[in-house]
Amino acid sequence: MAESPITARSKDFAAWYQDVVLSGDMAEPAEIVKGCMVIRANGYAVWEVLQRELDNRFKATGHQNMYFPLLIPKSFLEKEAEHVEGFAPELAVVTVAGGKELEEPYVIRPTSETIIGHFFAKWIQSWRDLPMLVNQWANVMRWELRTRMFLRTTEFLWQEGHTAHSSHDEAMEEVLRMLDVYADVAENIMAMPVIKGQKTRAEKFAGAEKTFSIEAMMQNGLALQAGTSHDLGQNFGKAFDVKFQSKEGQLDHVWQTSWGVSTRLVGGLIMSHSDDKGLVLPPKLAPTKAVLVPIYRKDEERAQVMEVASKIAKDIGAKLDEREGQTPGAKFYHWERRGVPVVLELGPRDIAAGNIVLKTRHTGAKEITTQEGIAERVPQVLEQMQAELYAAAKKRLDDNTVLANSIEQVEEILRPVTAEKGGGRFVMAHMKDDARCDARVKEFKATIRCIPLVDRFDGPGKCIVTGEQVDRRVVIAKAY
Repeated sequence: MAESPITARSKDFAAWYQDVVLSGDMAEPAEIVKGCMVIRANGYAVWEVLQRELDNRFKATGHQNMYFPLLIPKSFLEKEAEHVEGFAPELAVVTVAGGKELEEPYVIRPTSETIIGHFFAKWIQSWRDLPMLVNQWANVMRWELRTRMFLRTTEFLWQEGHTAHSSHDEAMEEVLRMLDVYADVAENIMAMPVIKGQKTRAEKFAGAEKTFSIEAMMQNGLALQAGTSHDLGQNFGKAFDVKFQSKEGQLDHVWQTSWGVSTRLVGGLIMSHSDDKGLVLPPKLAPTKAVLVPIYRKDEERAQVMEVASKIAKDIGAKLDEREGQTPGAKFYHWERRGVPVVLELGPRDIAAGNIVLKTRHTGAKEITTQEGIAERVPQVLEQMQAELYAAAKKRLDDNTVLANSIEQVEEILRPVTAEKGGGRFVMAHMKDDARCDARVKEFKATIRCIPLVDRFDGPGKCIVTGEQVDRRVVIAKAY
């Protein structure tokens, strides 16, 4: 049975995305469970590479992995008023277990600040216990009304870092350090350029003092919040009475942070690089970086081709496609849909000439190189491909970032934008961190994505909504 064609991006970007996810063996809807997905082999393999890249960086900065319960007493969420209010519409609550109604309902983990706060209170007594640097790899549940695989599902996988500190300055260093870690992985591993910035008060995490994020632009011009890092102040420390004795012998509440990324990064990866033929994976993130397809027509050719192909594949660390009953064309198509960066082909004529054919996924370009030089050539091609994917995404971000000097201009640029048709932009405008400004842009279904940490344009100016002076332009866009 032939695979279904992929919808063109220019025709319907949302349908194209769904097609790429399905055809690339990334995921499929779990239709028996509302809003959930099955992460398939290729998708989970990409997530495992992302996990390793992140986890290595977490451990290098002193964090330890732990695991906390999936079920959280409902009363825990109610201890921090803003936190429970922010999450209330998304909560899934367990009221019956073991055939009996529970005395106190449990909430299925939407995030873990509350339950970790409880255990921090048990573990922290002195400044000597600080900083406490914890990370958890887990699943969470948020009851979403509109779902899209990887980008927004009822259940998803993520990591959530939680730390406690003896001072606000030290906590803020942690918040920005982890934001830098996320930006590093996004740009240098995923080849996805991002803007680091602070969320407005209206858009910050419920229960935080400040929220910082990395924002990426997808191929249709819509924004994707790709990671967040939160300054929790002493809010959860006070809610769960997490106190420590300072060096001076005084009792104080800890200063906390939390930060996280999720499997929505996989969705961002797909929408950043893939094309109308299917998935495109940056080499540093590709679980399989190169595949060798042997080509032979006669049985007598098979032994010779397979012998040479096996040796080359072993020498360069490529996967050898030994499947029987599949034509070379079907194999090429299979690996193209799955985003493998490099596909090599080797037939009797190549063996006779001492050559091998190399094809790169992102350009489709073929080159003939010597078998002797292939071990050196493949890493060069992979490095070049990684750089070219980043450069293309960076150019798209730069080319589609525009200035606006009135709210009418912002609205004119963004009102027609849809996830299906695209045409999105990052609009840079002077705007105050004021709820009135957030409300105004939401009138045309846009949001203030962030206030960039580094001024990207022309410095101070007057807010286009309030008329008050602000020190830089903010990023406004429609987003997933």
